[in-house]
Amino acid sequence: MHMHVSPHEAHPIHCPEAAMALLQHMTQGVRRQVEDLHELAHSIDGDAESLIHDACVDLQVGCEKLDEALRLLKGE
Repeated sequence: MHMHVSPHEAHPIHCPEAAMALLQHMTQGVRRQVEDLHELAHSIDGDAESLIHDACVDLQVGCEKLDEALRLLKGE
């Protein structure tokens, strides 16, 4: 059985700089996944294609919120 360990359990974040670096890294990873999903959607027809595109939009909106959180943490 595979046990999922969240990043904060495996590596506690003890400083704001580490939290910001992790947030930025994770957001960049999601953006790369959105690009891959968008490409995948173009190889699929029908309702599945539409749902994948919708999910890409939702993920992008989430990334924009994370970017705003990062700006707030940086004091911008």
